[in-house]
Amino acid sequence: MPPSHPFQITVLGAGIAGLTVAIALAQRGFSVTVLERAEEISEVGAGLQISPNGARVLYALGLGQDLEDNSIRSQAVVLRDGFDGREVLRMAMPDGTGFYLAHRADLIKLLLNAARKAGVTIQLLQHVSNVEIEADGTPLLRMITGAQLRCDMLIGADGLHSVVRKAVQSQTPEQPFFTHQVAWRMIVPCNPDTPPEANVYMGPGRHVVSYPMRDRTIRNVVAVEERDRWAEEGWTFKDEPTRVQRAFSGFAPEVRSWFGDARDVYLWGLFRHEVAQLWFKGRAIIIGDAAHPTLPFMAQGANMALEDAYLLAEAMGSDQDIEDRLAGFQAARLPRVRRIVNASTKNAKAYHLRPGLVRSTAHTGLSLINKYKPDMMLKRYDWLYDYDVTGAPGDPKDTPSA
Repeated sequence: MPPSHPFQITVLGAGIAGLTVAIALAQRGFSVTVLERAEEISEVGAGLQISPNGARVLYALGLGQDLEDNSIRSQAVVLRDGFDGREVLRMAMPDGTGFYLAHRADLIKLLLNAARKAGVTIQLLQHVSNVEIEADGTPLLRMITGAQLRCDMLIGADGLHSVVRKAVQSQTPEQPFFTHQVAWRMIVPCNPDTPPEANVYMGPGRHVVSYPMRDRTIRNVVAVEERDRWAEEGWTFKDEPTRVQRAFSGFAPEVRSWFGDARDVYLWGLFRHEVAQLWFKGRAIIIGDAAHPTLPFMAQGANMALEDAYLLAEAMGSDQDIEDRLAGFQAARLPRVRRIVNASTKNAKAYHLRPGLVRSTAHTGLSLINKYKPDMMLKRYDWLYDYDVTGAPGDPKDTPSA
């Protein structure tokens, strides 16, 4: 479809947020170019959970069948005692509800294919050193090569260390602080008979999250430990498997076996970032992790990126002045992402209770809920999962994937 809007939109970053917003804009008739720093678009081995609020976006973009083909429908989230693996609480997903377990690389691949089919131009090896917003609102990109690029509009989907975020902030952003938690992640073999569910093993000062991916042939494992020693922020720092094995040596046998199977283990420090106060300046705006990095304890990083992308594309389809469109988008998103980020911050504490009265009381209470009101805990998150940026009726499975 030829562009029907008079200006070119440049997206910085070819991750989940960047590719999704490019697709959504191209489908609405915009001319879109994605600039990516890497020499190829790929993702390190990691899993992600796509909940109904994110899945609705993929269905609305016509990618529902692609999602079904490249993920597993999750049947439950199960909280377990870390020491013996005993089930404490099972949050069963109602039939047809759009909870998915996926490999991040598979999601990136399907988004990349969809972007190309939609006519998005993707340019690799585009290293932007800094961004400036000129007096008339024009974004100016300075490349590491010395070249300059002016954009009609710039969307910063360039992640945690966003150069666009620095350009749009009206003041020096607050420095992230170390939460005194670190996370190991790894991919290990999985028995194909493994139930399609996410399991959380809770222990004192630590927990493990695990779920199957890719036809249940591999398992995603993330292990979180509280510690005073600082660890660098980032997903690409390798660690020795023996360290995570020692940290969780008292955990259930199945957990220890996963660590024993691990070959490549990555460690990163968990830092708390503030949600950006200002997301736009002139004709530049930030979305996804560039605007609201979050801790991983609600599994909502990818889902918030999908929501951002769809809503921004919707806002750009209005007949308002561009800056008014961006202001409206920011106003619509800020309360929700702040609530999610704050909820994620609090969630880790519930997993890490120390042995004693508080832990035993909490686990007993969850077990009673599990027995007598099994739907109660999932309903507490209706505000999160029932949220629909697309306006489509019904569950994601009911939305045509055309």
